[in-house]
Amino acid sequence: MFSKEEARQIKKDFWIAFAEEYPRKWLLYNTKIKDFSFKFYVDNKKAQVLLEIEPAAEELRKIYYEKIESLKTILLEDFLEDAIFERNFYLENGKLVSRIWVELDNVSVNNKNTWPRIFDFFNEKMSAFELFFYEYEDYINDLETNT
Repeated sequence: MFSKEEARQIKKDFWIAFAEEYPRKWLLYNTKIKDFSFKFYVDNKKAQVLLEIEPAAEELRKIYYEKIESLKTILLEDFLEDAIFERNFYLENGKLVSRIWVELDNVSVNNKNTWPRIFDFFNEKMSAFELFFYEYEDYINDLETNT
């Protein structure tokens, strides 16, 4: 077990090492859609690349999720074959969001031996997610065009 300070340092070292391995600017929160963002996640059991749709207005969350869901076949066949779709996902704080993600199991931020696998996973999956988003950005952004 690590102290809080040791755990914080390990996470900091992880993210620095990732940035050094893949020094590029990721899309993440720069989608130009409020509360529609791509995220990296890693803990002591798994790594995830995810799209989180979390507008405060329930109707907007529903519309954006349904737009992505309408592209599900394309996303699965051409970009992320192992993507998981969840319309109603509750965060630890109880907030309801919609989420689409891919996951890599049996890795740990605390195990430096698994870092290269995580870094490669992050790079491959986030790059694919970004390509998908850029390809369909106009459709996703256009709230006048319904699914």
